[in-house]
Amino acid sequence: MKSILFRLYLAVMKFLARWQKEDPHTYVILNGAGRSGSNGYLFYKYLRREHPEVTAYLIEPWPSSHLPWSDWQKIGRAKYVLTTHQPFKVRKSQVNLALWHGIPLKRMGTMANNTQRRDNQRNEKLWHKTADLVTSSSELYESLMSACMGIEGPRYVKLGFPRIDSLLKPAYKKDQLLSDFFACQDPEAKVGIYVPTFRYELEDPEVMERIKAGNFFAFSDFDLAALDQELAERKQYLLVKLHPWEMKLFSDFHLKAKHVAFLNNSDLLEKDLDLYELLGATDFLMTDFSSIYFDYLHLDKPLFFITNYLDQYEKTRGFLLGPYEKIVPGPCVASQADLVKQLGESDKYAQERKKWLALSDYVDQGQACRTIFDYLSGV
Repeated sequence: MKSILFRLYLAVMKFLARWQKEDPHTYVILNGAGRSGSNGYLFYKYLRREHPEVTAYLIEPWPSSHLPWSDWQKIGRAKYVLTTHQPFKVRKSQVNLALWHGIPLKRMGTMANNTQRRDNQRNEKLWHKTADLVTSSSELYESLMSACMGIEGPRYVKLGFPRIDSLLKPAYKKDQLLSDFFACQDPEAKVGIYVPTFRYELEDPEVMERIKAGNFFAFSDFDLAALDQELAERKQYLLVKLHPWEMKLFSDFHLKAKHVAFLNNSDLLEKDLDLYELLGATDFLMTDFSSIYFDYLHLDKPLFFITNYLDQYEKTRGFLLGPYEKIVPGPCVASQADLVKQLGESDKYAQERKKWLALSDYVDQGQACRTIFDYLSGV
């Protein structure tokens, strides 16, 4: 019922916004990606910084039934509407560029194990009618997206992703990470970051209870004190960036560890930063099934993959590529003991990382924002 009412709300507001006079120099970014590698937010910052001659509006969170009428007026006035999730515009003359928010690894839309055919058909129709352009990084990206969303090939344009610009030229330095999150200054220290995917959809109460108890890896052998000690011996530090929904489980964001700290959305908002503006300053990445690792390949730094609930995720949602252990360019670990052991091993995956980068993104060279702006200017 809520879904039907929300679609009705969108239809009414689109009709009303349609009567605004369109401005050929106005861009509106509908950001549903928060501050976690948001192509939309980072492109908005680029416009504000490099192109003061155009008008740029950031609308977030999107979509929302609580937007003021003034935001809908901005959407109606825009010539260019850039989206991070589903495509959207209020009239045919507008240009919708779908930026999306990551190279997909997990199944979604038509390919997912946990979606309904009726919803998938509605989404495919929406992409067909609304997405004028879909920015891309490779044929692999286009194949994965089309398998899930039914996007036609001619809509893709290989313009790259704004988040890679920030990844390659981070606004935040490693000494700032050490100082702000660990009260440390050590030029020999290594800073890693753990960014898991949205685990709530596993529908496993045990996993959620482990996370709520501070076991952010959901390992059966989790021991924060022991992990902290192992990291200290290697002069390593670990930032933990959980999904915003999972962070709501915590009443206290301060871990009893000197070498492990949470990175919260509030930290990024306070600093007016996106995650990718500091991600490039880290030395290694840990994730489970998040597509963030495809982007991290640009840095040619070590990757570690947490697989303690791999079987559950394959059954619940599924993957677009596999077998999983064969397609990830880094060690797979299912326990804290495995992870600690791998943290002490030498890097053996450089060639695998280069191979997967060449397959997944051969477009991005740190100039995606400029490329996108130039392209839209000629549309």
